[in-house]
Amino acid sequence: MVKLAAATWVSIALAAGFLAPASRADDGNVGLVEVTPRAEAAIRAGLDYLASKQVVDPKDPEQGYWVEMIGRKVNDEYRGHMGRHVGVTALACMAFLSNGSTPGRGPYGEQVARGLNFLLARVNKDDGFITADESRMYEHAFATLFLAEVYGMTADDRIRPKLQQAVDCIVRAQNHYGGWRYLPGSKDSDMSITVCQVQALRAARNVGIYVPRGTIDAAIAYVKASFIDETYPNPAYRGGFWYQVIDQPFRSSRTSFPLTAAGVTALYGAGEYDSREVEEGLKFLFHPRWRPPEWRAQSSFDYYYGHYYAAQAFYQAGGAYWREWYPDIREEMLKWQHQEGYWQDLVGRNYATAMACIILQLPYRYLPILER
Repeated sequence: MVKLAAATWVSIALAAGFLAPASRADDGNVGLVEVTPRAEAAIRAGLDYLASKQVVDPKDPEQGYWVEMIGRKVNDEYRGHMGRHVGVTALACMAFLSNGSTPGRGPYGEQVARGLNFLLARVNKDDGFITADESRMYEHAFATLFLAEVYGMTADDRIRPKLQQAVDCIVRAQNHYGGWRYLPGSKDSDMSITVCQVQALRAARNVGIYVPRGTIDAAIAYVKASFIDETYPNPAYRGGFWYQVIDQPFRSSRTSFPLTAAGVTALYGAGEYDSREVEEGLKFLFHPRWRPPEWRAQSSFDYYYGHYYAAQAFYQAGGAYWREWYPDIREEMLKWQHQEGYWQDLVGRNYATAMACIILQLPYRYLPILER
């Protein structure tokens, strides 16, 4: 098969009418080009870097994965161990999907196909938990989201039963708070893990997988309980979302740009589009006080994570939020790409590169989860 550069493949598809001209805004801003030529070049370099880092499984060359640190944050550090990362594998493959490639088709079709095969093989037949090398619910959620997205694009019969198993695992793992934590059966919850599960459930429901309504309702209640309303004494915190719901009405928790982006995106994913919590959360995110300083891009574990959810929140909000935010973050991220094509943070190069590529490619509108 002749392999074409990503930009060439997309141009041919556009000319043939297979793809919509998605690099232009569709919310009344006709003619506003969002992905600049410089950004397109950066995306190609990032995707090429990811493609070069996929590890072909020596036991099964039809499978491929990315190695990254499997761990968690401890204060201002990120600690863990290197391993076959089901979450980063899913994110890397979603970065390729965001460029128009699908399993076996497009410039990165081979990598997507191997990643899909690897993740399908990691679905535990007993409980549906997608894991490798001691990975946890974060990784499971990203893997489930990818399976749902690629199933919606391909209708591959192999995916549906395993996707349903993965969804059932998420449903069972929800605790009495209505949220999720690091492992199935955990008794506490937090916002950063909850948003991943909600997005996976939304994507799965979009492609016809059964998700109990009660699971979604409980998740909505949990996220809304995490919202910091006008009764909180410190007005700077109002409109944000807590990391964990602990005590009422004053919680010994914390809020931040990434957590609030997660809260808003979780509510969008659960079908809450016009709630007060969404409106106030968007204002919180847009305030310069809370935006992560760009110098933290390489020295933190949550810069790309936070902007991954903020990008989706502002995209769903549309209008001035998206028009003003995307060009700004696009240029900011381009500053931090290394000459070899990768981005870097404390989690690792593959993770940061996948996240950056997904964010930069949101205007292409190829991922089903981005449908408004």
